[in-house]
Amino acid sequence: MFNEFFGLGFVLANFLMLLIMYKFFGKAGLFAWVAISTILANIQVTKTIEIIGLTATLGNSLYASTFLATDILNEKYGKKDAQKAVWLGFFSLLIMIIAMQFGMNFIPAESDFANESLHTIFGLVPQIAIASMVAYLTAQHLDVLIFSALKKVFPTDGQFWIRNNGSTLISQLLDTLIFTSIAFYGVYSFDIWTQIFLSTYVLKFIVSVLDTPFGYMAKVITPVDEK
Repeated sequence: MFNEFFGLGFVLANFLMLLIMYKFFGKAGLFAWVAISTILANIQVTKTIEIIGLTATLGNSLYASTFLATDILNEKYGKKDAQKAVWLGFFSLLIMIIAMQFGMNFIPAESDFANESLHTIFGLVPQIAIASMVAYLTAQHLDVLIFSALKKVFPTDGQFWIRNNGSTLISQLLDTLIFTSIAFYGVYSFDIWTQIFLSTYVLKFIVSVLDTPFGYMAKVITPVDEK
């Protein structure tokens, strides 16, 4: 049960750190969080863990937090800023991939001890890298559009949970479908692919539901630079 309890603590810590970034740096803090968590989630995804009886990749909670960040931006500043954050996350990921591909091709010194590990972590198969970027860009833009549409139908503060969960759960479903389809096409049988798809979405579903209270906290926070 260690991974389950530790994982819950990690999820809550991610959302708490997001709120701290927002409190002290306002809108800029949310932009920075999207960039940071997008990069870190794509590094953590190289590690697999066993949790709630499922084999899953690490990074789901960090990745899910980017959806909360864009929802907060959409809620408090509007769709344009939320879409700007999506593009910022995308280009942060793209820059990380390009920069590390260059870095791995330098000839290491005899005293080097990190080159092999860097290749293990950042030696992204093009299929995986493409899957990640296509899924991110598509799902995040869908999240922003659905959130904005739901805000017109459910506009009150008390209905934030509908906007937050409705947009995130639908967009996360598309994200999971796109990523697993592109990344694992021709790699696994359909049965194995189905297991990976379902286990990944179940974890994202749980994390997305857990972020709702933190969304409400963000609504009442006044950033330091806006006082």
